[in-house]
Amino acid sequence: MNLYLRYFDKEAFVKSADEAIDFLKAIDEIGMNPVLEADIREYAASDVFYPKRYKIRPRVYFIVIKTEAASMADFKEKKAVRNTVPEKTNQGVSNVMKLNEERDGWYEGTIDFKRVQLVPGTGKFQYRDTHFVAIVKAMSGLDCYNRIVEHLRQRVDERSQFPSAKGKNFKFRYMGMAK
Repeated sequence: MNLYLRYFDKEAFVKSADEAIDFLKAIDEIGMNPVLEADIREYAASDVFYPKRYKIRPRVYFIVIKTEAASMADFKEKKAVRNTVPEKTNQGVSNVMKLNEERDGWYEGTIDFKRVQLVPGTGKFQYRDTHFVAIVKAMSGLDCYNRIVEHLRQRVDERSQFPSAKGKNFKFRYMGMAK
């Protein structure tokens, strides 16, 4: 695993945490210390692939990015971009793919939404995170979502906000055929 480091117009492509630390020590403004050095070593050894940003002073940072690119040119041309795999369910099919699959029967739908509620003491309204679970007879996961949202829209303030059926705030589970 290689590291790309950048501080304003100074950049480096290195093969190890030691080389990264040497590069950063050469920049006086960064002020390398044992805590920062240990954190960079820990980041390089971890499985985390998100870029890491270090604050030097207000609104001034340097970044460290892990990459599988073999050289600076490959990194700049994005030849080693990691592919993100959609979240898989037990059967190996993503929830978004299962959303439109038609299977008549009972579904358990779970939705987390922002509900507008009156604050009794002040007379003002505020958004509150609300978790709602329902068992619904539907034709598909999307139909389950639509029925739950339709039910809630009739019973909560119209300013309440509902998530997308494709997002992480809606989950469903097929429970079986209706008897």
